[in-house]
Amino acid sequence: MGLPTLEFSDSFLDSPDFRERLKYHEIELDRTNKFIKELIKDGNMLITALKNLSTAVQKFSQSLQEFQFECIGDAETDDEVNIAQSFKEFSQLLNTVEEERRRLIQNADDVLIAPLEKFRKEQIGAAKEGKKKFDKETEKYYTVLEKHLALSSRKKEPFLQEADTQIDKERQVFYDASLEYVFKIQEVQEKKKFEFVEPLLAFLQGLFTFYHEGYELAHEFEPYKQQLQFNLQNTRNNFVSTKQEVEKLMKRIRSADQDYKPPGQWTMEGFLYVQEKRPLGCTWTRHYCTYEKSSKTFTMTNFETKSAGKQVVYTLKSCIRRKTDSIDKRFCFDIEVVERHGIVTLQALSESNRRLWLEAMDGKEPVRNLSRIFTFTEVGQLRTFPPLVCLCDLIGINTLGLYRIGGVNSKVQKLMTTVFECDDQNYRVRAVHALVHKLPERNKEMMELLIKHLVTVSTHSQFNLMTVSNLGVIFGPTLMRSQEETVAAMMNIKFQNIVVEILIENFDKAREFLMYLSVFIPLFIHIHRDTNAIDVQDAKAMYSCEAEHSHELSFPQGALFSNVYPSIEPGWIQATFQGKTGLIPENYVVYL
Repeated sequence: MGLPTLEFSDSFLDSPDFRERLKYHEIELDRTNKFIKELIKDGNMLITALKNLSTAVQKFSQSLQEFQFECIGDAETDDEVNIAQSFKEFSQLLNTVEEERRRLIQNADDVLIAPLEKFRKEQIGAAKEGKKKFDKETEKYYTVLEKHLALSSRKKEPFLQEADTQIDKERQVFYDASLEYVFKIQEVQEKKKFEFVEPLLAFLQGLFTFYHEGYELAHEFEPYKQQLQFNLQNTRNNFVSTKQEVEKLMKRIRSADQDYKPPGQWTMEGFLYVQEKRPLGCTWTRHYCTYEKSSKTFTMTNFETKSAGKQVVYTLKSCIRRKTDSIDKRFCFDIEVVERHGIVTLQALSESNRRLWLEAMDGKEPVRNLSRIFTFTEVGQLRTFPPLVCLCDLIGINTLGLYRIGGVNSKVQKLMTTVFECDDQNYRVRAVHALVHKLPERNKEMMELLIKHLVTVSTHSQFNLMTVSNLGVIFGPTLMRSQEETVAAMMNIKFQNIVVEILIENFDKAREFLMYLSVFIPLFIHIHRDTNAIDVQDAKAMYSCEAEHSHELSFPQGALFSNVYPSIEPGWIQATFQGKTGLIPENYVVYL
């Protein structure tokens, strides 16, 4: 397992899990910083103490052998694997060179020491400064927040508005510091993959020239050096394209609503202040809380008292918004749980934050005299409800994606795993080609035209510099963009680039493979349908629908469909309308 991904959206929650993942990056950064210092020290020994050259080279070689790269994400590209193995290759070469000790170092300071020192001071130093700023703003923000939440709701409205404005400013400063620190620390982790290796590569090249057997060693090293340079350039290109996308994502996250609910395993999570009664009054203690709607599981973790870190799990019974005039606190709501008698009063961080908790817990408004608000003296008054709402309640309430089918990064990860789980290049080619065949016909035709054009472009790379690798960097994110914009999704851009490279490099083989599939698979489907006797029906549209993808159908209300049969996509069916076949929502039609 590599280093965990740090999502920008986690900066808003500032959860313990986010802090723990951030700590892994900080430990790795400190380890890298110590390693660079040691590497520089060893390099200086080689320059200043030729008589101790053998000892110095041996230690230097051992340091390289023991160091292991940690990349962001669960999977690594071939380039990253080769880069991670490069230190071990260097170590073996140094052991060979040590046997033929010679006077060898003249320009080692410029090619090795200076770049590493520059990386350590400029990159790692900047990350450490970002940490200091982040820690300072964290302490300042939570101090101001606690004072803000302690304000009485009986204060005058102008005073409360001014206080809200001030806490919003402090929160923005804290979020900015958090976002910048998360971006910088991940940038350094990515940069070290090539800015580490390139100075070492240059140093080794100079090292060989000063040995009596330097020419032969350099000749043997040349193929690996070229491959490593190719890996480094690919990694650099991937870094540039990924960095641009991550910067755009960071800007979008920064401009987003700070109280929005980011994607995660919980229906809702965040800090809440819990009212605890004491003999001389009551206190408010900060807890990190999570809620899972399907099981109604509510978890509270204390982080302030002596029992900090203790976790309590409840099963939610009800949730009601607390009236402002009933308590001397703002943003409060009450919950009832199965395992505890009485009411538990919670305070959210803001009004919008309380609204999110109430929505997640199906919270209700305080009990009022409903007879004055709703008086159904006649059955006919029910007709004021839109028919569509009633229909959704009756037949669509349990439909997956009733109002929205969301794309998730897990699907992209599954696709990547399918293609890259095997080191066999032939397997990868076949897997990519099989996935291409599943595209809609129009998309497949467009893909063939595009890849054919890119093949032509790549054959003239000596003039236009558009190598297969460069074309992958350009077209990978465009053709395989994830529907979910997260840092983890951005880190998969390097795999998307490789898929485009495979398509370009194996275009002729792909055409033969797809011609075979185009004949065999329809025949198989035809036989399968006859065997299983699929029930093909006609249907009529109850509502209109506008297609969002090329494999879906657009249709008006009252449209008639033929050849209707189930699809492998949950909640969708296959149908033909006006001579075109595609997917339509199952809950939009009635069968005839």
